[in-house]
Amino acid sequence: MDNATPPDREAPAEHPIEALLRRRWSPRSFTDRPVSAAALNSLLEAARWAASCNNAQPWHYLVARKQEDAAAFDRLLGCLSPNNQAWAGKAAVLMLAVARTTFPANGNPNRHAWYDTGAASAQMAVQAVALGLQLHQMAGFDAAKAREAFAIPAEYEPVAAIAIGHPGRPEALPEALKQRETAPRQRRPISQFAYFGAWGG
Repeated sequence: MDNATPPDREAPAEHPIEALLRRRWSPRSFTDRPVSAAALNSLLEAARWAASCNNAQPWHYLVARKQEDAAAFDRLLGCLSPNNQAWAGKAAVLMLAVARTTFPANGNPNRHAWYDTGAASAQMAVQAVALGLQLHQMAGFDAAKAREAFAIPAEYEPVAAIAIGHPGRPEALPEALKQRETAPRQRRPISQFAYFGAWGG
């Protein structure tokens, strides 16, 4: 498979982690190269096998392929924030991650639905790297507009929009986005989020 991660985009991990995790990133520049049906099914299969509370599997995905269903793609693109529309329209696939907020067995609220849907999407993101693709997950979208555009039932909650495709060159982006695309990758150190034995410890 293609290596979808330039060397300067690999995570500068301070401790050993798997190569696919180092190479996962969130590009904004995508080429017009299509994502095959086989690759798309592989991504969804990766999501399918995520862990979930009581095995409720609350994740659902609205999938819009640019070449195969331009109307659905444009409808989903129209739900994104203007900033995200500016680059996400180049991706081959847009998705909307949606969480079922109740347990199907009894209808009780599932407060873990968002967590589990995020876990499924994270597995999809790592699988994308293995296929020479990348995902960019977005909070910048209008959930109410998406609900109306796709007739999403009341017990389901739009969680995140996702752009999927083959990464393009940073030079294809406007200057402000190009700078964000090429800025050094950084994360908080482990000491700022992992506490051993006591909160803040």
